[in-house]
Amino acid sequence: MYFLKPTLIAALALSALLPVAEAQSPDLILFHGTILTGEGLADGKPQIVSALAVTGGKVTAVGTDADLKRGAGPQTKLRDLNGTYVMPGLNDAHTHLGGAGQTKLNVDLTGSASLDEMLHRIQSKAGQSPAGHWLTGGGWDHTLWAGKTLPSRQDLDRVTGDHPALLERIDGHIAIANTAALKAAHINGKSVAPQGGSIDLDPSGEPTGILRDTAMEEFERVIPPPSHDDRIHGLSLAIADALAHGLTSVQDNSDWEDFLVMEELEKRGKLHLRISEWLPFAAPLAELKTMRSHHDANDPMLHTGMLKGFMDGSLGSRTAAMKAPYADDPKNSGLARYDQPKLNAMVIERAAAGFQIGFHAIGDEAAALALNAFAQIPATDKTDARNRIEHAQVVDPADIVRFAKLGVIASMQPNHLLTDMNWAMERLGPQRAAYSYAWKAYLDEGVPLAFGTDYPVEPVTPFRGLYAAVTRANEAATKTWFPEAKLTRTQALYAYTQGSAYAEFSEKHKGKLAPGYDADFILLDRNLLTCPAPDILKTKVLETVVAGETAYQAHP
Repeated sequence: MYFLKPTLIAALALSALLPVAEAQSPDLILFHGTILTGEGLADGKPQIVSALAVTGGKVTAVGTDADLKRGAGPQTKLRDLNGTYVMPGLNDAHTHLGGAGQTKLNVDLTGSASLDEMLHRIQSKAGQSPAGHWLTGGGWDHTLWAGKTLPSRQDLDRVTGDHPALLERIDGHIAIANTAALKAAHINGKSVAPQGGSIDLDPSGEPTGILRDTAMEEFERVIPPPSHDDRIHGLSLAIADALAHGLTSVQDNSDWEDFLVMEELEKRGKLHLRISEWLPFAAPLAELKTMRSHHDANDPMLHTGMLKGFMDGSLGSRTAAMKAPYADDPKNSGLARYDQPKLNAMVIERAAAGFQIGFHAIGDEAAALALNAFAQIPATDKTDARNRIEHAQVVDPADIVRFAKLGVIASMQPNHLLTDMNWAMERLGPQRAAYSYAWKAYLDEGVPLAFGTDYPVEPVTPFRGLYAAVTRANEAATKTWFPEAKLTRTQALYAYTQGSAYAEFSEKHKGKLAPGYDADFILLDRNLLTCPAPDILKTKVLETVVAGETAYQAHP
């Protein structure tokens, strides 16, 4: 006996209810393309079609040129792709748009190849700033320098003049402050950092200027916040950057004030990137509920999402919480931000209120703390919770099994490996390094995997992460990191589209090009399934389309 598929039955039932005269012809038909729909990615059998139809911001059909052209009406726009590769828009599961924007507007130290270059950039900005103006921003990375030595407050004092300065390391877990900034925050050799932070001291017992993790919070009360206009300008730059690199959706961790600016951009018709904004896990529950109810949860362009908390710091700053000391710092096991009982109580309370929870956890001890807390959630509050661990860079293999058991999503950024492989072996030692950045291990255990960039900690381009996932090699292709853990191209693309959509509860309308899905897609200058792996790094976005409308187009 022949049975109709449920989707076909639904389609026939709907067509029977609608008069033929009301049938709507597509707004747009793209044809003669190489279109990756996203179907079959999970099975390694990607579907490729030549034509795509869009109506009202949604995909209405995919198939052959001839079949789709037959549905064209007098107002349908026909576009010949001339073989161009098209795929679903990429969904970045972890960004910091507000921080990226402010870095662009303030002191951008990203890529500084030496301490001297860093100081030159700071001095240049100081010379352009009004007297007494705070110098903020960051992006410096001492592991790129010949001596790999941290900067000091005295280094900054030489170039900052009368400007107080606080400049974050690229990972956001260390900052360097000059003497004026330390005085403004009343930090001295006798200051005690809050749990999860530390203040580095020199041999004389005075601050070196290096502040780790929660110790940086002391500056929140003394540094003037960005102005409204600065937030608008910075966010506009960061959003444009995302669109230019093929992102149609992001899951973002910025300030609440940044979210209010995003709302303003949306109301003015100037928000063309879909944003799910995270809320601070540590905020009081009543405040979190107020934030959640502030904006329509079903708004397809902008809404609040999960609660983001921090378990630890970073490997680069040696503040990631580890089960055993660092191989290159035997007295240091990193900094955990919570004790287990307090964390458990907060998780149980927030889960009962219906919040999805995601924890930044880079070290294996941090991941274990997060998993322990998730395990305490009553069964009634675990149904499709889709709780997450962000980064999960070093996780005990036994805990990867717990990810699967608890239904926890691994939200990871493979591009971190390209930066970290220069020094991670020294930090971790060979035994732990073997189970670090273990994307394949999660998939093998059936753990949902979502990919992102951690922009601006790493460049916003997702193609750098895709390259890392499928090669586990540095950008010069001269070094690999446990290559047996590589992903296939279809696995990596799935994690950056449908995997990340699942992580934000949007897999029924995002992540692939199928009837009823959002018409979010990108046109690229090469086929990511067939081009040589090193060429993935060279990928250029020709056009980014959100809801059927061009949001970015490259200059000819």
